[in-house]
Amino acid sequence: MKTGERKNSEELLKKIGYKFKNKMYLKEALTHRSYSNEIEREKRFNNEKLEFLGDAILNLITTEYIYELYEKKTEGELAKLKSQIISEPVFSTIASDIELGEYLYLSNGEIMSGGRNRRSILGDAFEALIGAIFKDSDYYTAKNVALKFLLGKINKLEEIEGTGDYKTVLQEFVQGRYKKMPEYKLLGTKGPDHDKVFEICVRWNNKIYGVGVGRSKKEAEKHAAKEALEKLNK
Repeated sequence: MKTGERKNSEELLKKIGYKFKNKMYLKEALTHRSYSNEIEREKRFNNEKLEFLGDAILNLITTEYIYELYEKKTEGELAKLKSQIISEPVFSTIASDIELGEYLYLSNGEIMSGGRNRRSILGDAFEALIGAIFKDSDYYTAKNVALKFLLGKINKLEEIEGTGDYKTVLQEFVQGRYKKMPEYKLLGTKGPDHDKVFEICVRWNNKIYGVGVGRSKKEAEKHAAKEALEKLNK
């Protein structure tokens, strides 16, 4: 397993176009906690801290990029776009493109249960990889590597399943602008119990900004958040 990892990691470096000065950063980025938990001496050696760092770096890279690129977009539009890019669906798709799962140190149990293709593991590993590049070099190097992969996704977000997280975008915007949390309220229901339709509004500052209808409360809330964002963007 370890021999295979070392061999495969060299192939990964060719794909990302970066060569590590300190290979321990690379190994740390590729080590899932399930693997380190199997080895007593490496119990705390995994990619979770690099994932935390990489998430912050990718957030800054993306914010800086879309701020410069989309000068005419409103704050709400930029917040929505950033939330869609800085997401598990996008990061896991990039990771799948470079077959990142094939280079990870995983426990046997995780491998058997399909861990090499699990979106959460792949997305976290991509964040950790960017964090590792930052630690091994600098911000601008990490930025160049990250953008090489992000640029191919930014204009194709609608093709990536799961990027339309309207509630999260709305919450971030309302908290940042008004220092409040958006409130969702059930306006009513229609239809029999087995085929019920929910109508929900989202509001803050005693004003309704969006109304949504759906077969579940969650779906109705998402549609209400989407309508609110569209109104704010106008």
